Amino acid sequence: MVSPAHRVDNQVPDLSDYNLYLMDACLAEGVRREGAQNHEASLAAWGQRLGQAELASLAAEVNRNAPVLRAFDRTGHRIDTVDTHPGWSRFLSLAFAQGMQGHAWLRPTAGAHVARAAHYLMHGQIEAGSLCPITMTSAAIPLLAREPWFADLQPKLASDQYDDRDLPLTKKHSMMVGMGMTEKQGGSDLRSNISQAQPEGGDWFRLTGHKWFFSSPMSDAHLMLARDGEAHSCFYVPRWVADGQRNGVHIQRLKDKLGNRSNASAEVEFVDALGRRVGEPGRGIVTLVEMAGYTRMDCVLGSAALLRQGVVQAIHHARHRRAFGQYLIDQPLMRQVLADLALESEAATVLALRLARAFDHPENLAEQAWRRILTPAAKFWVCKRTIEALAECMEVWGGNGYIEDGPMARLYREAPVNSIWEGSGNVMCLDVLRAARHAGAYISQGVDALAQLHHEEPALRETASRVLRGLQADAVQQPWQARQLAQDLILLVQADLLLRHAPAAVSRAFVDSRLAVGGRVYGACMTALATDVLLQRAWPE
Repeated sequence: MVSPAHRVDNQVPDLSDYNLYLMDACLAEGVRREGAQNHEASLAAWGQRLGQAELASLAAEVNRNAPVLRAFDRTGHRIDTVDTHPGWSRFLSLAFAQGMQGHAWLRPTAGAHVARAAHYLMHGQIEAGSLCPITMTSAAIPLLAREPWFADLQPKLASDQYDDRDLPLTKKHSMMVGMGMTEKQGGSDLRSNISQAQPEGGDWFRLTGHKWFFSSPMSDAHLMLARDGEAHSCFYVPRWVADGQRNGVHIQRLKDKLGNRSNASAEVEFVDALGRRVGEPGRGIVTLVEMAGYTRMDCVLGSAALLRQGVVQAIHHARHRRAFGQYLIDQPLMRQVLADLALESEAATVLALRLARAFDHPENLAEQAWRRILTPAAKFWVCKRTIEALAECMEVWGGNGYIEDGPMARLYREAPVNSIWEGSGNVMCLDVLRAARHAGAYISQGVDALAQLHHEEPALRETASRVLRGLQADAVQQPWQARQLAQDLILLVQADLLLRHAPAAVSRAFVDSRLAVGGRVYGACMTALATDVLLQRAWPE
């Protein structure tokens, strides 16, 4: 007979063995709407693969076993190697198999960036850390593609076979590219960087200095920033040099991070490291800011992925956990909270996929103007909202959510990095102002068109009016207004997308709870009329 103390009852089973694509109506609808419908079969197959219990378990293992630095071998030779859990290579192999590291640039097809975004939104729900080197590799390709020597790299970057061997590039099937911009004295203030570049011959330089954050240190090359005369230039720094020796990039230590623990981030010193200049001399900050525009898009995708997984886990828990005589899902206030979280997730997903579509149309000037201003605004808003939302999702689990044995603690610890990396909130909002100064006319025309399209929505028209005032020449010179402008712009675009593409109950709930109401917490604004629709769309019973 089992002792009552040992009887297990009212505990929630693990969520596993489901299709991340087919169970996400918002994602599937967005893929078709934004032009990637020809990729649906592969997305559905991959959604089934990623939803297997074995990968969820492996992701937990990878994050419990953080990377370890081996700066020297047994005999004292410097090797600057980072050892990772075997699952790290497994997840990177999965990403490479879908071409997430470069196919949208190097094997472009209709809707390629939207399809990549959909893959990212699914992969990020299971294991987020492995997406960091994928993001940087993808973002480096447009910069490197302009160099005359890119042909030597292109086959490695286009490969769908991940190669984790620490070897010279000529002996590998594929490659990854990392980045290193910030230094200990400056952080986001890149003009304060003091690393130096001295000409070596041709477009090669000798680099000395350091980087305070050097992501994915085992990548085959990194793009970094160093002083080149009176200004800064961008440099391609290979891990191995032509004579078969490791380059002079010495790993000082690995960062002990709050989250993103499967992925190594390092502090490094450059000791006469060889680097090849990328882009125009003295234009390194401009070059790397372009790269950051691509990586910021992935921050939006990464946060939307974490938010989606948190909401799904919360709804799953509520459908299996009983309290006070009812399942949590049947309790009106809990339903209100869950529906509000589902609404936030849907709004983030439709925005992310719409933004991805702009990357598929570089020839369209209006699309590029929208991409330029929406990317930093979306990174600011979606990444910050995800942190708060995941705290609510964890709270649905109660004390069990706070324990590392389950998924919620890792999701919560993972979320802040997307808000901080590639520019924190204030940096993003000031970038929104810069974009407004350069492309304000395009944006103003678009905002005015949205207001006219939804002329029967007074709250939307008022939000559009605030955005138009914020885009005026005198307003964009007032940095203290930047957060308000970024918030209003994103809420306006999300409202437009939902009004045009989501069920009426969903869009009505969004407009009433986001545009017509000021400060709020999840579940405080009524979405009662849409609760059933939102919960069923987010996670069908």
